[in-house]
Parts: sequence; structure tokens; C-alpha cells
Amino acid sequence: MSGILETVSCLDGYDPNALRVDKAAAAIRACLSPIKGTEKVPVRESLGRVLAEDIVPSIDVPAHDNSAMDGYAVRFSDLQPGETALSEVGSAFAGRPFDGRVGPGECVRLMTGAVMPPGTDTVVIQEVVRKNGDKVVIPPGQKKSQNVRYAGEDLEAGSAVLKPGKRLGPAELGLIASLGIGEVAVKRKLRVAFFSTGDELASVGTALKAGEVYDSNRYTLYGMLARLGVELIDLGVVRDDPAELEKAFTKASAQADAVITTGGVSVGEADFVKQLMAKLGEVLFWKIAMRPGRPMAFGKIGSSYLFGLPGNPVAVMVTFYQFVRDALLHLSGRSDDYAIPLLKVPASQPLRKVAGRTEYQRGILFREGGEWKVRITGQQGSGVLRSMSEANCFIVLEHERGKVEAGELVSVQLLDALG
Repeated sequence: MSGILETVSCLDGYDPNALRVDKAAAAIRACLSPIKGTEKVPVRESLGRVLAEDIVPSIDVPAHDNSAMDGYAVRFSDLQPGETALSEVGSAFAGRPFDGRVGPGECVRLMTGAVMPPGTDTVVIQEVVRKNGDKVVIPPGQKKSQNVRYAGEDLEAGSAVLKPGKRLGPAELGLIASLGIGEVAVKRKLRVAFFSTGDELASVGTALKAGEVYDSNRYTLYGMLARLGVELIDLGVVRDDPAELEKAFTKASAQADAVITTGGVSVGEADFVKQLMAKLGEVLFWKIAMRPGRPMAFGKIGSSYLFGLPGNPVAVMVTFYQFVRDALLHLSGRSDDYAIPLLKVPASQPLRKVAGRTEYQRGILFREGGEWKVRITGQQGSGVLRSMSEANCFIVLEHERGKVEAGELVSVQLLDALG
């Protein structure tokens, strides 16, 4: 594999001092190699995991032709242009088939899921028939094969129904179980180490000293990472000391597939941070044309990928969701579509925006007069974490776009879709 710098520098429009959001995302993706390790787990424990094998049915599902409705199994060839009177010769239930064969002029009462009796090919729903003595009267207008579910209609034996790279959700667990499979091969969990940097950070539960702030970023990172189903390695707070930082980076890269840090990547930060990262691996420092979240570092230390995020709380969340989330899902081996959907809705108010950068304003999507609209949460500073708590979406204002007038369509990303 070529080096990070060589791979990234080959991309069109690469400028580390003014990197567009789309170019940064493309640069990261070009450098990533998904993990290879797999493990076998019981089906219930595979929820949220990434499938590592083809799921190929050894049986048809359903295994037999069966009724989709409660009603009567008939021979379509018996039905007349007008009403048809048939003799009821038995009944069938799900799991209890009719023991016999249906002959001319006969029908069988059956329930939803019951195996179609031999000789029948059509189901007439019970609501439209009437009883006339010992006869069942079928009205005209029936269609051949109606209300019948055929063997293999859902899943056909021998044809793969799930492919590697699929994230397993509730429906997939049920599908696998319907094939009688008790264990499934999945990708091992991606291991992600994270820590905060800074002498000003205090641990939750301690008294603040002059100039200190509580370390909230690790809790935010924990929440965002936990929703992705990765294995977490929390290395706490690391002080702005070269020896301590080197020890933290070395430990993290030895244990994890990816390392995420917050703080220490802004212009004006101590030079030893950049020097240390360069000493331990191959790391690029970028100024991304976005707000919030302009400074960012990306690279490799050993076999571990490094994401150096800004220190401001909102910038941490924005850069994580726009770059790191996608990268971690790709590293996890996902091949299904996990892109964040962009919805178009009108802005309910004017929005300030400077052309030449992508902005992620915190928004509230709401209904007014039967129409969806969006407004900002209020103060949009990168240190105002409350704006993220109040928001239910990002308002994504594209690179070239300038000021937005009320009523103009804007793109939004729902925060609930980011987990």
C-alpha cells in the first residue's frame, strides 16, 4: 500500500490549507483498508454486526405452497361462470395439513399458513362464500392461484439472500433464523481508542481550578462511537506533555484499528504535537473549508488510522459525523449504503452564510401548516454544545452557497440518522 501522503496528494484539487469537505472525505476514503478478522456468533448476538459470509438457504422459504388467507382451497377448474357449489371434505391448519387429496367438486377449509392440499390451486377467502346445507357456495369472479404463497417465494434454496458487508438488523436476524441457521460469521468489532488532550481539562466529579473546564468531549465521543457498535478503548485525558502524549499515541495505536483525539490540531498549538505525530507515523494536518471544524489531522501510526479532531465541542461532533463516521463504517467492512440522507426543506428564516466553505448549522426541523420547515437553534458558536442538544438536524449549506433567504430550500441531515 502506498503512503498516506502519496495517496492523498494524487487527488485532484488537494490543498491542505484550504481543503473542501468533499475532497477531505475522498482523501480519507482513498487511504482506508477494511479490517479482515471474522468470528462466529449466535444469531441473536449478531444484531448490529457486519456480515462476513454469504447466507445461502438450504431450504425453500416457505417450504410448501400455502394459503395467504383464511378460506377454502379449491380446484380452479371446478369453478363455473356463475356460482359453484362444492363439498367440504376436510380442513387444514398451519402445521396440520389436510390428510388426503381433493377431487372434482370438493374443497377444503383452511387457515392462513396452511399447506395447500394436493389437487388444489386456488384459495377463496371465507368472507365471500356462503354455506348452503352441506355445500360451500363460491361466487363468480375468482382468479386462478389467488391467495396462494408458493414454496420458495420468499427465499429460494441455493440462492444467496444476504451478502458480506451487510449490517444485520432485526429483519436480517429473522431471515437467518427462518433458514434454521443458529450461528453466523461476522466481522470482528472495529477497535477504536480515543482520548482528549489539554492541560485545561478536568475530570467530571472534581472541583474546577482556575482556568479549567470539564472534559465533555470524551463523553460526546463515547456516545457517538457506542451507537456505531465498535469496541471502545477510553484512554482518558492526556496532558500537553511530549512524553505523555507519545506514550498515549503509542499505546492507542498498538491496541486499536483507529485512534481519535480531540484538541491539539489548531494553528498556534504547541509545535511538539505535530512533531510527535510525524515522529510516530505519517500524519497530515488540514485546514478544511468548513464551519465549524476547520482544523483536522488524519494519518496512520503503525497500522492504526488517526483522526485528530478540533477541541471545541460542536466542532468535534460535526467533524466526527462528516468524516470519521463514514471512515469507521468503511473500516468495519460495511458495503451497504450508509450515506447520510440529505432532505430538502424550506428555511423558515434568513440564514447567514459566506461562500467558499461548507457550513453545518444546527437546526430544528418542524411542521407548520402541514409543511416541514427548518430553523436554526440560535447561537451557532463551535463551543456552544447546547446547540447540538437542542437540534434535531444539521442544516448543510454547500461550499458555493451564500446567504439564504426565508423560503429557500436547504439541505438537512437528520441527527437520528447518524447513529
